[in-house]
Amino acid sequence: MAACSATLHLGVCPQGGDHIKPQFVSKCGTRSSLAVSNKERPGQRTTRQARQTNIVNGHGESAAAAAAAAAAAAAAASGIGRGRRSNVVKEVERLKKNREERRQRQAEIKEEKESLMSLDPGNPNWEFLGMIRDYRSNIDFRPLRESDPVEDHQITVCIRKRPLNRKETTRKEVDVISVPSKNQLVVHEPKLKVDLTKYLENQHFRFDYAFDDSCSNDLVYKYTAQPLVQTIFEGGMATCFAYGQTGSGKTHTMGGDFHGKTQDCKKGIYAMAAKDVFQLLKSPKYRMLHLVVSSSFFEIYSGKVFDLLANKAKLRVLEDGKQQVQIVGLTETIVDSVEEVLKLITHGNSARTSGQTSANSNSSRSHAVFQIVVRSPGVNRIHGKFSLIDLAGNERGADTSSANRQTSAIGKDKNIL
Repeated sequence: MAACSATLHLGVCPQGGDHIKPQFVSKCGTRSSLAVSNKERPGQRTTRQARQTNIVNGHGESAAAAAAAAAAAAAAASGIGRGRRSNVVKEVERLKKNREERRQRQAEIKEEKESLMSLDPGNPNWEFLGMIRDYRSNIDFRPLRESDPVEDHQITVCIRKRPLNRKETTRKEVDVISVPSKNQLVVHEPKLKVDLTKYLENQHFRFDYAFDDSCSNDLVYKYTAQPLVQTIFEGGMATCFAYGQTGSGKTHTMGGDFHGKTQDCKKGIYAMAAKDVFQLLKSPKYRMLHLVVSSSFFEIYSGKVFDLLANKAKLRVLEDGKQQVQIVGLTETIVDSVEEVLKLITHGNSARTSGQTSANSNSSRSHAVFQIVVRSPGVNRIHGKFSLIDLAGNERGADTSSANRQTSAIGKDKNIL
């Protein structure tokens, strides 16, 4: 018996299946084959084929799902990219819009600044001036008029605004006072914030009457001193004070208009009060009293009293037995007409002490007191007295660049009054 060897060959199905046909090839040249097959019934698949098909189908479905997921991810990424790009575009557009608006505001501010500066060229306070103009443009001005009724007060406190003088206009100073109504005044005070932003602090003050810079002495007299004239004919004592800073217009109001250094006494409250006194004296109501009118004029300067109708003779102020203050030796001149009163006023004003300050070149440095006295005939008894007082400037010496002993002593002189 010949020796033979055999080799087992595994064949792979050409369709990619797993049908394996082991073949034995003998060295002696005799091929013997062992076919391993799975017979299937008609209409059925083998378990392996079914499993193979399932596996192949499973790989196909997974690949499709993966492809779909990848496509969705790509689409989402593309959408996110578009969303990101749109947000960036929106932000750029917003920044561009803000920049354009900011440039437009800056252009408007610059144009407004140039227009304000053109209103008053060379004025260093043009910003505050513009703020004040804007404030006044929103005010409904209702100043005191001649037709407004005169109110009855025991004590009346009034304020009068004066216009800017020549020096202030030359220095480009700003009018910071507004009189919106007949009893109200507004002070526009320039202020600076911490960040150096300029703003206005508008302070409101209320009085019985507020006179603007267009009011005349006649209007001021009507609502201040005129209601007091009848008081002296009814046995009363009346007083009218003019109080304020140097250069505020006290002497102008009380004594009359100035033309240079010459004063027109006919336009002052002194003369107007004297005129009304003589009118009431001749009225049927008081004519039967046969009252006698006299006037005196003196000043208080450096704590001393001087008679302005007697060459500034020095007077003494004493207290009588009734504890009434009396000025010993004061000249009291009987007057019969307004013209005589005007002569006394002119004479007294010319003798009054005056001086020059940084606020006023011809400033009154004393307190002047003009008195109109009504007496009963035959007896030396005072029926009524009207005192018209023009006080000296009430301010610190530092405010007028004249901080000397005389200026500081003026405030003490008020104690005598």
